[in-house]
Amino acid sequence: DGYRNTNLYQGGRAGNQVSDDYRYQDGNYEGYAPNDGYYRGGDEPAHEEDAQSDVTEGHDEDDEVYEGEYQGIPHPDDIKEKQKQRAPAVADEYRDRADLMAERMEDEEQLAHQYENIIEECGHGRFQWTLFFVLGLALMADGVEVFVVGFVLPSAEKDMCLSSSNKGMLGLIVYLGMMVGAVMLGGLADKLGRKQCLIISLAINAAFAFLSSFVQGYGFFLFCRLISGLGIGGSLPIVFAYFSEFLSREKRGEHLSWLCMFWMIGGIFASAMAWSIIPHYGWGFSMGTKYHFHSWRVFVLVCSLPCIASLVALKFMPESPRFLLEIGKHDEAWMILKQVHDTNMRAKGEPERVFTVSYIKTPKQIDEFIEIQSSTGTWYQRWLVRITTTFKQVWDNVLYCLTAQYRMNTLMLAVVWFTMALSYYGLIVWFPDMIRYFQEEAYESRVKIFDEEEVSHFTFNFTLENQIHRNGEYRNDKFIGMKFKEVRFEDSLFEECYFEDVTSSETFFENCTIISTVFYNTDLYEHKFINCRLINSTFMKEKEGCHLDFEEDNDFLIYLVSFLGSLSVLPGNIISALLMDKIGRIKMIGGSMLISAVCCFFLFFGNSESAMIGWQCLFCGASIAAWNALDVITVELYPTDKRATAFGILNGLCKFGAILGNSIFSSFVGITKVVPILLASSALVGGGLLALRLPETRDQVLM
Repeated sequence: DGYRNTNLYQGGRAGNQVSDDYRYQDGNYEGYAPNDGYYRGGDEPAHEEDAQSDVTEGHDEDDEVYEGEYQGIPHPDDIKEKQKQRAPAVADEYRDRADLMAERMEDEEQLAHQYENIIEECGHGRFQWTLFFVLGLALMADGVEVFVVGFVLPSAEKDMCLSSSNKGMLGLIVYLGMMVGAVMLGGLADKLGRKQCLIISLAINAAFAFLSSFVQGYGFFLFCRLISGLGIGGSLPIVFAYFSEFLSREKRGEHLSWLCMFWMIGGIFASAMAWSIIPHYGWGFSMGTKYHFHSWRVFVLVCSLPCIASLVALKFMPESPRFLLEIGKHDEAWMILKQVHDTNMRAKGEPERVFTVSYIKTPKQIDEFIEIQSSTGTWYQRWLVRITTTFKQVWDNVLYCLTAQYRMNTLMLAVVWFTMALSYYGLIVWFPDMIRYFQEEAYESRVKIFDEEEVSHFTFNFTLENQIHRNGEYRNDKFIGMKFKEVRFEDSLFEECYFEDVTSSETFFENCTIISTVFYNTDLYEHKFINCRLINSTFMKEKEGCHLDFEEDNDFLIYLVSFLGSLSVLPGNIISALLMDKIGRIKMIGGSMLISAVCCFFLFFGNSESAMIGWQCLFCGASIAAWNALDVITVELYPTDKRATAFGILNGLCKFGAILGNSIFSSFVGITKVVPILLASSALVGGGLLALRLPETRDQVLM
């Protein structure tokens, strides 16, 4: 209030100064000197009404100024101040840019403290909670996006006939899109506005996620997931910058941490929907033989719902008033802050409370370019100028984050973000792969071996699974309407046999002799016969479709692992939210990363599926506090006009770390556990110790 009254007082002085300027501009009175180079002796006659002097003013009983009483000699500093106020202002275009920037920085510092007081006056209530759920849905959509591809791959690989390399590219393409989107859309949010860029981001994600559920080809599906990832990647930096600008200093750390919980909810939602939709293969339809809409496509469609819901709700939310003040839109910002105040006061049962703020400091506006006039040039030239200039401003913001003032903080944050992402996303992929590896080992240990068996005039119409047949002889046998699963025939003889309507996976014939045998409507393709002799054998009407073999995944276990991993972060979310403003951001990051590193060492003892699931839950629960604190400190370390840009750069680097982590860690599955565990642990220890050197931000206002 004291700061606000000071502003009002200054505003009153400014008004008096204007009237004084009009009073004395003709008479060159009291220090006003014409700028013509000649000496003025002050002998020009003053106007009758202007002949009053401060020296002859006094006060009456009511402290009103009147003329005629001597008040003493004015202080020299007062004279200089009046001269400075009455001196003609130099036009901005003739001032040095460094002076303009210095003035803007001074204005921003004043605005930061005044804005903090205004947010405290508005209170924390219904408006912030409404925005909390709207932005939470956007963050939930980001969490869903990370899990979608992993859940649909076991089914999509059959529909699209995906090889291992194609599956790997599909898994990484989402992170690549997120990386580009975070940098690009985060930078645009500092120029076009939080709300507008968030709407663009969510619209891109919703449109291409929806479209990806209908496309049939692998290339088009890959492109749709890339652009979908680009859209949702841009939402993350905008969401945190947007919400933080409606929170006071005392509430910021806690409520940004509560907001992070929606990422966990997104993972739980994706796991639950995958388990309830994908196994139901009847939830789909076909149009001819070329177009198939299976249940996994229904799942992709359902996963776009949080994004669509957030997009619709966001239309009813206002722009960030802090952003509007940065670009000089005082009146719009004031109206939004008044809306926040009135909404919260009505919810608290105090509708009579009046919003007392009448004037808010706006930073000095520096014109960076001149727009082409509509009367000159063509429409595409005008758009080209707008686009190129906007991206130049975004690039300038990116470079500003590396200036001397922010360079050290940016580099340290970049290392912490990267090490955290490398270890976290690498292990998140490594855990399911290791569980699958343990399953395969257990499956192979149960293999049945048949040596030198002789079978003749027998009909096989049942499934053969996980078997090895060596040196066998099969004469006049029929294999009809059956399935081979993980079956190998080695050095065997097939004579006058008949195969009809046979399907197979991971089934091979090695060094076999096949004489006078017919294969009708089977998927026993040429590559499944290794070093075999085929004599008078016939292949008729091979099965159409993909010729690749696919692993039979335990879908339920995949969903369960992801569900438990997402749910395990709940305790960490609650603890970090309650302690974020008490112990500080730095201790939260360092402590969480070091505890996570200790959890990694216990992975050496994870030699079973259940042990691996347990250590995954412990690791996720310990590391979530570091993620939450990183989000908070990144928002608070940078000024408003650079906040989303800096967050976007660091989050883009995080996604690059995720791509490297996925590629490196998955390559060691089944080879060794030492390299992934040591790499993750050392990265977490190094990042955690470096984080302790970052400045603490819990007591500073939002610049």
